[in-house]
Amino acid sequence: MWSTRSSGLVVLQASLLILRFAATTSAIGVNYGTIANNLPKPAEVANFLKTKTTIDAIKLFDANPEILRAFANTNISVTVSVGNGDIPALVQLPAAKNWVAANIVPFYPSTKIIRVVVGNEIMQSANKDWIYNLVPAMKSINNALIEAGIKDIKISTPNTLGFLGVSEPPSAGKFREGYDKDIIAPMLEFLRETKSAFMINPYPYFNYADSISDYILFKPNKGVYDPNTRITYSNMFDAQIDAVYSAMRALGYSDVPIVVAETGWPSAGDPRESSATVDNAASFNWNLIQKVNSGKGTPLMPNKQFETYIFALFNENQKPGATSERNFGLFKQDFTPPQPQPTDKKFCVPIPNTNPQSLQGNLDWVCSQGIDCAPIQPGGSCFEPNTLWSHAQYAMNAYYALKGRRDDNDCHFKQTALLTTNNPSKLTSKYF
Repeated sequence: MWSTRSSGLVVLQASLLILRFAATTSAIGVNYGTIANNLPKPAEVANFLKTKTTIDAIKLFDANPEILRAFANTNISVTVSVGNGDIPALVQLPAAKNWVAANIVPFYPSTKIIRVVVGNEIMQSANKDWIYNLVPAMKSINNALIEAGIKDIKISTPNTLGFLGVSEPPSAGKFREGYDKDIIAPMLEFLRETKSAFMINPYPYFNYADSISDYILFKPNKGVYDPNTRITYSNMFDAQIDAVYSAMRALGYSDVPIVVAETGWPSAGDPRESSATVDNAASFNWNLIQKVNSGKGTPLMPNKQFETYIFALFNENQKPGATSERNFGLFKQDFTPPQPQPTDKKFCVPIPNTNPQSLQGNLDWVCSQGIDCAPIQPGGSCFEPNTLWSHAQYAMNAYYALKGRRDDNDCHFKQTALLTTNNPSKLTSKYF
């Protein structure tokens, strides 16, 4: 039997093999983010994807000229992005024409630009100036492309599933009231007229719970029943896409195709992000790729192969937020996959019979050092059991973990702590 370490590595390597040697009909692309200071040069990335993989599509979060030049003559399809803040100005055709002249014309058609996405997750931004100018900007850029003699680059915009007012069961999916008729319907009408796709960012990862982990990771499970259609869903990815489809159908746009602009899973996270592991990332990506390339579609859209972009190509070490945000990459900067944590990792816990005063002192000190202690506050995921010992144990190990598990250097606590290979989460929180 494989150990957790070896099985995770095997699964991850297997998923990468699919990316490297899949049939050329693969619908899988990758998001190429660049919020990092340690990434390989774009020319190296282009050569890697062209010669070592069969990934034939990338999606950028800008229109980086160095990247666009690097992908010239590779036959790799490229999606470029308009910045969120540029949307209001681009409603005006002269501004849109200038944007196209600067960001598309110098590179097309040598670089196989297939799509321009206007902004990213605008509906979730709460910025009304962006939201209400989004569709007009999409139309303006489309007109600018046509005036430039470019007629085969499509326009769209990626959306989070936060735009759904109802998502369960999938057959009852509806867009949020207010945005449905004012924003979404005109957008879908434009996409229909231009034969473009509706782009969504479904992330089962953000709905993770231990009780439904198999359902989220495409593993065998009892499924989730939709009483309206009498369909039992075997995975959340299908359910999320079908919820969007139902919402589109309710507005009369079931014929507009869907593209999965982002989905993925992080390979590492903060102590409270227990599901962000190499094993889970490998399992999700492996099963996702198999599912998408099978062409089976979803229960409400059978026999369809959805163009899908995994997030992301690389880990990005300068992304803000939780540790998981910096660890969604299929590859590290040296083109190797992330490695699983060894199963014999150590944990920092209080020495038995440590007095309450020392435990409280350790707890207070850790929480004053910028460590996230919210999980052990009332209502937090690790508040129970509500004991000083349990809370101090969480805090001490969180500090040790976030400092890099450097043995005695970060597990000292004035000689009130010790290292153990026994995971204390078996007895208390699961966030170690």
